[in-house]
Amino acid sequence: MAESGVAPDGPLAPLIAFARDLRERGLPVGTGRILTFCRAVAALGLVDRDALYWAGRTSMIARKEDLETYDEAFDEWYRSMGTGGELRIELAIPGGPDEGEPEFGEQPMDLEITVGSIAAEWRGMGDEDDDEELDEDASIRIVASGAEVLREKSFADLSQEERARVAALIRRISVVVPVERTRRTRPASTGAVFDMRRTLRRSLRTQGEPFDRAWRARKSRTRPLVLILDVSGSMSPYARALMQFAYAAMAAGRRVETFCFGTRLTRVTRTLRTKDPDRALHEIGQQVEDWEGGTRIGESLKTLLDGWSQRAALRGSVVVLCSDGLERGDPELLRAQMARLRRLAHRVVWVNPLKGSPRYEPLARGMAAALPSVDVFLSGHNLESLEELSRALGS
Repeated sequence: MAESGVAPDGPLAPLIAFARDLRERGLPVGTGRILTFCRAVAALGLVDRDALYWAGRTSMIARKEDLETYDEAFDEWYRSMGTGGELRIELAIPGGPDEGEPEFGEQPMDLEITVGSIAAEWRGMGDEDDDEELDEDASIRIVASGAEVLREKSFADLSQEERARVAALIRRISVVVPVERTRRTRPASTGAVFDMRRTLRRSLRTQGEPFDRAWRARKSRTRPLVLILDVSGSMSPYARALMQFAYAAMAAGRRVETFCFGTRLTRVTRTLRTKDPDRALHEIGQQVEDWEGGTRIGESLKTLLDGWSQRAALRGSVVVLCSDGLERGDPELLRAQMARLRRLAHRVVWVNPLKGSPRYEPLARGMAAALPSVDVFLSGHNLESLEELSRALGS
């Protein structure tokens, strides 16, 4: 039994806080409407501001005179999240046996809702509109057990239905690339460089007196992001999930390059730029001839560096290499190529799904040879670790 006054935990806590704020402002928002609001978010996976606004308005507001109060409360609540334009609420709740995602209005089966001491299923919980005010001490506790299980569950242990839902959540991950300051400058109100030309041009308005001085500041741009994905046989349980992450990373900008390798290197950037992720993965499966084959990390890196080391896409970039480090080639070649890559890149991130095991030690020849040139060493075995990777890229 949930104790009185206990705040809701988990990814739905902000939704419950918003609904309670509406109730405190005098709006008739009962438990039934709160559950309907949460059910809409859980079923549709809403993450952007407009979708959350309309989900709350349609499920919790019934009177026209309440719209102004709702708008003010929503704006204050959304700003208080400090999201910088996007509130990410992800609920990985498995769907039915035949579909990867539930249809509109379908019951998320693994979401348990407890109101006081009463536990009930999602289905039918919000069918009756509860307009009665409940006691202020009533406790609402929502346990999104399915969400937490999927976030922490290894990709290798997922069922087919869970893979479909996790893939959708991976594609929603926001990948932010660090910003670099270039040597080129731009006109600015303040800056470290005096703009003689613009100052002289402005002085013509004041009879040659340079009263209005102009300045220039250095330009900023996002650093290139290079993803190098191991699709060999030993990485088969994780390759598709990492490819979904690469698809999500394409939204970070035009300066994103993606390569796959097993025994040879294949560029798949253009294929991933399509709007249909399933079609992109299907085409990559046909394009990459050595999918689920052997592993030649050193030779693949040498091919990349020989062909791309003089290009802007690699110099000063953030390089993410996803591999278990089970090198079948010469580890000394891998050591040399990793050192060469480290000299070119701004940061090298190695993602190894085997690191997700608490007993893992980087004793494999390939991993031991590569680690001295790695800046950040992360696991990539589940959804939670990929979210950690996205945060590491932006830091």
